[in-house]
Amino acid sequence: MEKLAILFADICGSTALYEKFGDDEARRKISCCISLMNSEVFSNQGRLVKTIGDEIMASFPSVEAAFVAACAMQVAVENGMQQDGMPIHVRIGINYGEVINESNDIFGNAVNIAARVTAITRAGQIMATREVFNALPAKFQGKMRQILRAEFKGVQERLDIYRVICRQEDMQITRSGSLSDRKPPDSNEMLLRYRGNSVKINRERRSVTLGREEPCDVTVQSDLVSRLHSFIELRFGKFMLVDQSTNGTYVRFGDGSVQHITGEEIILHGSGSISLGQSFTGGHGEHIEFFLVSHEDTTVEA
Repeated sequence: MEKLAILFADICGSTALYEKFGDDEARRKISCCISLMNSEVFSNQGRLVKTIGDEIMASFPSVEAAFVAACAMQVAVENGMQQDGMPIHVRIGINYGEVINESNDIFGNAVNIAARVTAITRAGQIMATREVFNALPAKFQGKMRQILRAEFKGVQERLDIYRVICRQEDMQITRSGSLSDRKPPDSNEMLLRYRGNSVKINRERRSVTLGREEPCDVTVQSDLVSRLHSFIELRFGKFMLVDQSTNGTYVRFGDGSVQHITGEEIILHGSGSISLGQSFTGGHGEHIEFFLVSHEDTTVEA
């Protein structure tokens, strides 16, 4: 076994590209985007492990090389793909750890964690684990902000997740929201219910992912639901619903008001229902119920 930095880069919104441009042109744009990302892999001592549809997996001999490559990928895609009124964005996840090399592929828990980090990353962002942060020189650590403590299926311990801030303007926006600056209150938790199953979000489990496939914590089987559709995280005492899907997320609050978000985030409050990819007017029953529960409130139980 050897230690490597593992990077996944995923093109966001590829379904919308096919719908707008058709198969041939969308495929050309995706191929061009992948070529731009691959070029930065090779320019920074990396190795392209494989391409999976609209996603690439690469390995690097050092976390510094992976860090530089990730930032260069975002710049290359922003500069090279912003056209036709529909910019293309990628999300990137990085982890560092021991891997198994076999038949030109790499395996291991470090690879699985890198994939899971990518799954909860929003379009245009780069996320990394504490293992990446710890292995970086101080000058690069200054460009990272811890934003959440995530719990993934198959991983016993909660993982500290950092956002990589490549640009100075992003650094200014994110600095005020870093975990080191504030501590969230611990008076509340949120309960989600779907098809007889329930999951809680609180200080022990700060985020839950919603989508069509594993490793999402709540899976909803529908063609209108994206693989990783959205996630809910406890952020500075508020429960934030973050959408990163093609069809958007609908939220109906207890007062009957409905909000539809696509690529945005809102604060969940009180109680209500969440519908992934389709409105509530269709009469479908695939709703995720949510309840904000005070520690003093014993009326709602898992």
